Amino acid sequence: MFNLDLTEEQQLLEQSVREWGTRAVAPRIHDLDRAHQFDRGLLPQMAELGLLGSCIPQKYGGVGMDYVSLGIASEELEYLDTSLRVIVSVHVGLNSLTLLSWGTDDQKNRYLIPQAQGRKIATYGLTEPSAGSDARGIQSVAIKKSDRYVLTGEKMWISLADVADNFLVFAWSDLEKKKQRDPNGISAFIVERSLKGFSSGTLKEKWGILAGNTGFFKMDEVEVPRDNLVGREGEGFKIAMFALDQGRYTVAAGATGLIRACRDASVSYAKQRKAFGVEIGSHQLVKEMLAQMESDYQASRLLWMRAGWLKNEGRRNTRETGLAKWFATVASERAASDAVQIHGANGYSDEYPVGRFYRNCKGAVIYEGTREIHKVMQADYLLGYRTDRPTRCELPPYA
Repeated sequence: MFNLDLTEEQQLLEQSVREWGTRAVAPRIHDLDRAHQFDRGLLPQMAELGLLGSCIPQKYGGVGMDYVSLGIASEELEYLDTSLRVIVSVHVGLNSLTLLSWGTDDQKNRYLIPQAQGRKIATYGLTEPSAGSDARGIQSVAIKKSDRYVLTGEKMWISLADVADNFLVFAWSDLEKKKQRDPNGISAFIVERSLKGFSSGTLKEKWGILAGNTGFFKMDEVEVPRDNLVGREGEGFKIAMFALDQGRYTVAAGATGLIRACRDASVSYAKQRKAFGVEIGSHQLVKEMLAQMESDYQASRLLWMRAGWLKNEGRRNTRETGLAKWFATVASERAASDAVQIHGANGYSDEYPVGRFYRNCKGAVIYEGTREIHKVMQADYLLGYRTDRPTRCELPPYA
């Protein structure tokens, strides 16, 4: 039965992340953001809290929490700053959970365990300069030679591109199917930064998530052992979509935290700022914006928690996770815009955090499925044009 009450373990996680953030992150995040600086020192602290292996079983180096706990962590992290939630999204959601379900025992021992322990950092490489929403448009190729694959291509808009040790990379392994845009020609690989021909860089000109590391990486005939093929050859597209179900879940929960941050900042300001002789919170149109933030927060939290419950049950949740991601990210954009409006001219100043919220929120409306992609997806479910078929690997149940 779907239960909205948090367990003692989940409450403790929520409290621990909140206390750590208040102590270690909140006093510094403004300066990190303005300096466009990613603080690598936060990674071992997050590992110590268990955030880098939150819902990975203990036998694979994680702490064995459930998927709702992953959502709680994501919400609390983005309440502090989007850059923190992004770390969990790519390291745990897109990479480690994919290896948990699709990786071989050898891959789990060599890669998943050190990732869950925080000794190695991981990310995900699907997007390319000419391929975003159209995943079949990727141009990276993997040519099979004897006991290895030779990968060539470039990935763009990669979170932790200049930080990660391990990359889950997607490339065409069947060039004939590439010509036909047949997704069964795409395969997935684990690529290590240390491999010859691998290089990466940081994008300097972005205007949001400035305290995060976002970049690109290039593969110039990178030789990857056959043992680093994830799943079977030709299953890469299915694996990529499976991974997005987990990443989108953390994005939905994170956007919910951003809504809450906008709400709390706006309520505080509305009770302090006076106009026309009264607190601005007493004005009806300000109340309307605050009420909208509250309703969006509660609805978003319900949506991601339901998706988390389905994951705990080991059930398909593509539809529910997509809906949660779409609703929460669009609502976070509305909340951030209204938060700036409530702050008036001060909202346009870097003195208050709402400007950072506004800059940060937009990315999530675009990545891991634009709002337009998710609208079409939900309509297709209603019209019967889309149904979820079980994949070879489902999420392990935690019920």
